[in-house]
Amino acid sequence: MEKQNEVVLFGTWASAYCKRVELALKLKGIPYEYVEEDLTNKSESLLHYNPVHKKVPVLIHNGKPVAESLVILEYIDEHWENTPKILPNDPYQRAKVRFWVNFYDQKIMPSSLPIITSRGEEREKAIKEFNELLKVFEEGINKDFPEEFPFFEGKSLGYLDIVVGTTFCNYQAFHEAVAVVFSAEKNPSLMAWVNALKDHPLMKETLPPHDKLVAKMRKKYFGQSP
Repeated sequence: MEKQNEVVLFGTWASAYCKRVELALKLKGIPYEYVEEDLTNKSESLLHYNPVHKKVPVLIHNGKPVAESLVILEYIDEHWENTPKILPNDPYQRAKVRFWVNFYDQKIMPSSLPIITSRGEEREKAIKEFNELLKVFEEGINKDFPEEFPFFEGKSLGYLDIVVGTTFCNYQAFHEAVAVVFSAEKNPSLMAWVNALKDHPLMKETLPPHDKLVAKMRKKYFGQSP
């Protein structure tokens, strides 16, 4: 049994990348200490443990740092082999999940930035391009995992659930602070999945408060005070 002081997570409350790690630790039942970082004034500890990227999240396990959210998720799953498993046991299923997680992080996540930074017709174009990527993603996971909605790997949250849920379950905050980018009419399977994820008790417990997140987004993206 791990002692609480053997697992430390450096994070920040509004980061979906940090929430991924928090959710995985909770799913596995791993006690941990949480350290909130101010990214405008990074601590010496953070700079020491992640000298390359100087970012959160960073997981410290028995004094050894692990950085980058996807690397941390796989480390957690491999080190704490108790159920529930985050990644599938079958190598091919595991490869497919990794493929779509990488597509999500490398294609969909970056495509939200032009929506934030543009206005008018440019924003409409950015939203259209975002939705085209989202359609590829939705159709792909429907094809590759036809029997596994609403949660992958049966009743437990899996790798893709964790990665997508900790971002997309905040869609109402993004819609309120920035723009409406997708809907149940355009993306029925995705919305059904996301709404099911939102109802998961650990997801509810882990997601940042809606109003606080909206205020954070408005200040960060547009310089608006609460």
